[in-house]
Amino acid sequence: MHKRSLVAAAVAVALSPAGGLAAEVGSLEKVVIIGTEEEAKSLPGSGAVVTPEQIEEEVVTDFNQVMKTVPGVYVLEEEGAGLRPNIGIRGATAERSEKITLMEDGVLIAPAPYSNPAAYYFPTAMRMSAIEVLKGAPLLRYGPQTTGGIVNLLSTPIPEETGGELTLLLDERGSTDVHAYYGARQGQWSWLVETAQREGEGYKDIDRSNRDTGFDIADYVVKLGWEGEDQSLLFKGQYSEEVSNTTYLGLTDADFNADPNRQYGLSSIDQMKNDHQGLSLTHTKEWGDRVTSTTTIYRNTFDRNWYKLSGGSTYINAANNGDATAQGILDGSMDVTGLNYKNNNRSYLSQGVQLNVDVAAGAHLISVGARLHEDEMDRFQPVDIFDQVNGSLVYQSTTQPTGSNNRFEQADATSLWLMDDWQMSERLNVNLALRYEDVSSSRIQYADAARTAVDSTRANDTNELLPGASFTYDIDPAWQLLAGFHQGFSPLGGGAKATEEPETSDNWELGLRYRTDALFAEAIGFYSDFSNKTENCSVGAPCSNGDTSGTFVTGAAEISGLEFQLGTLFTRGQFDLPMDIAYTFTRAEISADNASSGFKAGDRLKDVPENVFSLRLGLEHSSGWDSYAVAKYISEMCVVTGCNNANNAYDETQSLLVVDLISHYPLTEDVKVFVKAENVFDEQQIVARTPDGARPNKPFTLSMGMKHVF
Repeated sequence: MHKRSLVAAAVAVALSPAGGLAAEVGSLEKVVIIGTEEEAKSLPGSGAVVTPEQIEEEVVTDFNQVMKTVPGVYVLEEEGAGLRPNIGIRGATAERSEKITLMEDGVLIAPAPYSNPAAYYFPTAMRMSAIEVLKGAPLLRYGPQTTGGIVNLLSTPIPEETGGELTLLLDERGSTDVHAYYGARQGQWSWLVETAQREGEGYKDIDRSNRDTGFDIADYVVKLGWEGEDQSLLFKGQYSEEVSNTTYLGLTDADFNADPNRQYGLSSIDQMKNDHQGLSLTHTKEWGDRVTSTTTIYRNTFDRNWYKLSGGSTYINAANNGDATAQGILDGSMDVTGLNYKNNNRSYLSQGVQLNVDVAAGAHLISVGARLHEDEMDRFQPVDIFDQVNGSLVYQSTTQPTGSNNRFEQADATSLWLMDDWQMSERLNVNLALRYEDVSSSRIQYADAARTAVDSTRANDTNELLPGASFTYDIDPAWQLLAGFHQGFSPLGGGAKATEEPETSDNWELGLRYRTDALFAEAIGFYSDFSNKTENCSVGAPCSNGDTSGTFVTGAAEISGLEFQLGTLFTRGQFDLPMDIAYTFTRAEISADNASSGFKAGDRLKDVPENVFSLRLGLEHSSGWDSYAVAKYISEMCVVTGCNNANNAYDETQSLLVVDLISHYPLTEDVKVFVKAENVFDEQQIVARTPDGARPNKPFTLSMGMKHVF
């Protein structure tokens, strides 16, 4: 199938953000929240679509890199391979992507979206056909996170005709990526089988170890569809497993400057193992010409054990401050006893049912719906004790889990929404939104490994009514004005106390669009006002006060900024030259002195860069030989809130500019080869300092591959 035809295949149940009617039932494939790139350019809110064309052109294997080209999005890299992206949007900061709503085909995919939303699981990028990002008032149709935005990943659609694709990718270090799918339609039935297989060799060298820093990922999907005259069913099953030699331990600044791709021997036994299973069944029914219902039942399970050194930041911080003993322990030249290696062993469950009914009534397109959801996290984390002797790790004993390492958290949520897409006049479109969230969460913490004695319990009940409204006004055929307001909400999580209040915010946007056949430009200003900005604490994303569990309230805050994007196409003879620019400026600060947290007005919030910029340039020839350059810049960001007033170099990341080059050449009508050079100038900076030291981005990497359509 030619890449341009994938757009039509990807759009099936065309639910607009305000709740549009389903597309023709015979084209049912998945629930989308925006649709095509063109539809994103006229939204009653703001949004973007990473198209199938862009995903193919850039040979996307890392969500972090492609998300850098979307305005309003912040990316905090971690291990350089994009295994666990940290994505923020506007007022929602990036740590573990837990302040945004993550979906795949309209289904929540965070391990436990209400009780434990930190995204330790992320789908394989290679099996996605498009990515939708929705911001502004229309996101109240979704949730639970309604402050910054929604990311909806669109999986590979069942092909319209019998056939499939095979993509192979090999890089200079020996890493291999394989993506293959095959599907068919016959009568009322359709099906698809798919797999993505990834074997990464990693780019870091571990002191005194022959273990690589790579990963092995196997991801499988099966879809089965049935289409009747006025209704259809789609079943989707997914299973994936991962083994990755990743660690939380970074480097001291001095060691980073000497070799950013070094990894201390203390982390030589660190390893993540996980598996994920997802099941969903979607039924769509047309009840006449004006009413359509979509019902989805879903269940996701995720089991993980991230075995890794605990407390590595103690040695990093001490060595950064000149402690020779700490540096010797990191180097392996000094012995040390009592190193803790924790089995960060957790099991997650997320399941529910959601119903949406769309009704066309004159100038109104009304969407009403509900979701009943429950999720849980079971944490049982034994700790192994090792000594470092002559640079080697020697096992001593195991401590069975109690307290915070042995607990069970859960949440039950009822969500209701009502949306009205009202075409008031030929030029004016108004969208009204109302969302209700009722969340009950609890935690039980055990005092012994057998769970016969309870250490502590806590519970929280929250209900919020979230209004929103937005509009677009066509000034003339080329110019469009847009504006909107909505109230944002972020659930507290399973560890919340009864007295805690969830994070809420008032969010505004105002923008202007210019659209012609040759040019699209958009500028949108946004503003979020928080009365109680919070940080969710974890070992992977410690709070600004150093806590690694619970919630830390930083106080009143304001996040404001400007998003700009421009897209155009130049034609010179046999060449097309597409160009896309995206830029985001953000100011994220504490807005009032807070005696409890100790922060002052003007303190910068953590994990929000001030400037993010991307430039995509293409050189497409009529022969099919197409080449692209992608430049991505992100400025430094605070590791802890208030870094701008702390005068501490270790509280801030470094700015980074990366340029990628990709070239595709068709050997035959069905076979295309490509070459990709990532980070062509081999720029490596400190892109993260949490949890335990300075961490680099991926160095220069050359890869080549082929794609066969059959």
